[in-house]
Amino acid sequence: MHYFVGDLQGCCDAFEQLLATLDFSPSRDHVHVLGDLVNRGPASLQVLQKLQRLGASATWLLGNHDLSLLAVAAGVRKPGRKDTLDDILNHPQREAWLDWLVQRGRLADWTQGWLTVHAGVNPAWTTEQTLALAAEVEAVLRGPGRADFLAQMFGNEPPLWKPSLTGVPRWRFIVNTLTRMRFCNAEGRMEFDTKEGADQAPEGYKPWFEHAQRATAGQPIAFGHWSTLGLMNRPDLLALDTGCVWGGQLTAVRVDGGRREVTQVQCAQEQAPG
Repeated sequence: MHYFVGDLQGCCDAFEQLLATLDFSPSRDHVHVLGDLVNRGPASLQVLQKLQRLGASATWLLGNHDLSLLAVAAGVRKPGRKDTLDDILNHPQREAWLDWLVQRGRLADWTQGWLTVHAGVNPAWTTEQTLALAAEVEAVLRGPGRADFLAQMFGNEPPLWKPSLTGVPRWRFIVNTLTRMRFCNAEGRMEFDTKEGADQAPEGYKPWFEHAQRATAGQPIAFGHWSTLGLMNRPDLLALDTGCVWGGQLTAVRVDGGRREVTQVQCAQEQAPG
């Protein structure tokens, strides 16, 4: 059985509870985590340790919080006031954990007929383009230029996709799309300030999945990242960040064999204070 699971954000107890509720068996089942494995919750290292114990039965995407962890560890970004990454950053084998996280992690994936991303897909990109562009950045993150790119990764420019983009601006745009996107306008310009639900779109903007000319229309897509959106369970769209770290639910959806089964566990308010 194949399960998509929303943002964990260091909530290992909820993850363990969800797997127990599913009667998850590594010899039979597979869990696909849709990014943001770490941060804001109390047990980021325990989440990584649990995923490592699951071995080949677990795959995951890299979300914005996971990339932020890499940047902080590389010394190119200061920890945020609400970050809860010290259990990883202070671990004597932290570099091994970070390398393992990146080598196994993806920025986009395709499984069981679904395209999976952490946040969104540019309206102009097809499924094949999305996977290819994600692979470009994955290669950078897994190579010797990781720290250099991480130092230049943050920022909102360029605002629009152009196939002619090269180097860091191209990779930054890809990262912003796949790990930060919520709203875009008709020409595909992203807006990053608004974090409310879909009905609170800024003037001239819509949720990325409602773009009228989206090249991936009809392609089933699963994503996380957008906790204020809540659970969306449409035939070709799954939104699975249901706010576990904020005291909401952790959600899994079974997607194999033509079946669609939703399982949720209630989470404690696990975000660290402050």
